[in-house]
Amino acid sequence: MRLFDEKFGARFLADVPAAPGVYRFHDATGVLLYVGQSANLRRRLGQYRLTGRRKKERKRRALVKAAARITWEICESPLAAALAEIRLIQTLRPPRNVASAYPFLYPFVGIAAEGDEIYFCLTTAPAAFPTLDFHGAFRSRDTTRTAFFALMTLLRYVGHPVPRHRCRRLGAARHSVVRGFRRLPADSAATWGDLLRGKSRHALERLALRLVEHAGARARRKETHEALRAIARFFEEEACPLARVRASTGFPLYPVPQRDRDLLFARCRPQPMGVGSAPGRE
Repeated sequence: MRLFDEKFGARFLADVPAAPGVYRFHDATGVLLYVGQSANLRRRLGQYRLTGRRKKERKRRALVKAAARITWEICESPLAAALAEIRLIQTLRPPRNVASAYPFLYPFVGIAAEGDEIYFCLTTAPAAFPTLDFHGAFRSRDTTRTAFFALMTLLRYVGHPVPRHRCRRLGAARHSVVRGFRRLPADSAATWGDLLRGKSRHALERLALRLVEHAGARARRKETHEALRAIARFFEEEACPLARVRASTGFPLYPVPQRDRDLLFARCRPQPMGVGSAPGRE
């Protein structure tokens, strides 16, 4: 007998509605382990009966093994189910949910121009740096952080770093970085702001042309190319998707608050009609 049927009964799925909703796995003490959602609860929970060697199947089996009870709630639509799932995860933070559980870690990138100095900031706490204009919140910390430090490295070829003590006066917060440069083009704050907003990659293209003329950048051709690619990847995977979602939803706030980011993307996600949601959110 399958582990799922052993624990919950062979007739369990017959009582689950083929309707949109959210479901929850609880352990024997009632502690919430995991929250999921689907356009078809019966079909989605039926996937937990399957076992195999793939990572997703192993994770499902481990969840079934740890659980003692499954509950569900019907929602009026697949979109309502997706939004309910995100809100539950953000509020309850079940230990086996990763996606959407920690929106306070979503990063922002800020820019400020002061005379001939341009400052850049990477942080998850933009309120600590009130004089900077921030963009985000972005989803991937790795993609955003890699692009930020790639840009800081490349700007050293075309500008002059501002002493660190001058950067610290703009604010401070844990896990935040502020860097400043002099002698960059006068419109640098605007053009890099356009890139961070997902509007234009003109700043990146102009930087690439300037690096071609710099002997140090040419001497480190591979590293320079990788840094440019990291910034381009951020533009395509983080800045542009956020811009499209903001335009599609008409969301009025910018930067987008961390808690609202995943909810906005859920509203723009194609909603299945009468089929189970794709597995893989564990």
